[in-house]
Amino acid sequence: MKGRTLSRHFRESFKSLGRNNWMTLASISAVTVTLLLVGVFAVIMLNLNKVATDLENDVEIRVFIDIIPDQKEAKLAEEQLIDEIHNLPEVAEVVYSSKKDELDKLIKDFGDELSLYEQNNPLHNVLYVKAVDPLQTAQVAEKIATFDNTYDVKYGEGKVEKLFNYIKISRNIGLVLILGLLFTAIFLISNTIRITIIARKDEIEIMKLVGATNSFVRIPFVLEGMWLGILGSIIPMIVVSVVYYNIYIQLAPRLKGELLQILPTTPLLYQVNGLLILLGVFIGVWGSFMSVRKFLKI
Repeated sequence: MKGRTLSRHFRESFKSLGRNNWMTLASISAVTVTLLLVGVFAVIMLNLNKVATDLENDVEIRVFIDIIPDQKEAKLAEEQLIDEIHNLPEVAEVVYSSKKDELDKLIKDFGDELSLYEQNNPLHNVLYVKAVDPLQTAQVAEKIATFDNTYDVKYGEGKVEKLFNYIKISRNIGLVLILGLLFTAIFLISNTIRITIIARKDEIEIMKLVGATNSFVRIPFVLEGMWLGILGSIIPMIVVSVVYYNIYIQLAPRLKGELLQILPTTPLLYQVNGLLILLGVFIGVWGSFMSVRKFLKI
């Protein structure tokens, strides 16, 4: 295609937006409202997914080491147990915590009354183990329980399985809702654009009757659909960015140090805004292409 022809198509697409201002406004409004819903829902679902991931990653196995009176023998036994656990391919991390550290945690959580046990600490040295895949926590715990010098293994048996099940269900529900919302967005926006093109079917028929090729007729409409998608995505991008930024600066300091965190504005807003503009352009172009096609058969 010649540069002059392409330039003409771009000019015509801009002119069409102005000539059909009411239909253009209706199309942009439909794109704006629908993409705003998509943007808000995308931000919510991405944050819920992060919360679910954080909960999964927080699951750990507590390995209580046998109490051995002889310190030298106890140290060798602990090193051997740590090496055995490290050698498991399913294990991502092993952190050692002495019985003094464990008592300090209890004193911090339950009060200074427990400091009476500092002279005669009855607790065990503990290994905190995390699996590469949190879903394999139970299997890893079962393997560690068979190792020598292991007094007991705890990982929240029963509760962990329920947690993973709830997370799986919530993710599946979220995926279905996102797909449903995207399908609704495509349906609403493409139908609005289709109505805009149907209102101009006489213009298309005249162009065909005077000998215009299909591509010559189609390209200005496709470009027009692209502009509608871009213009309709601007307001949702601004609203989502401003609202989420203000929510983040309010919540992030309060959640600092807590298990549950929300996603930082960067790169989240770049990702969501990129999704919105790509979705707007895709639906605009696709809706225009499919709608004008039926009028080209003259």
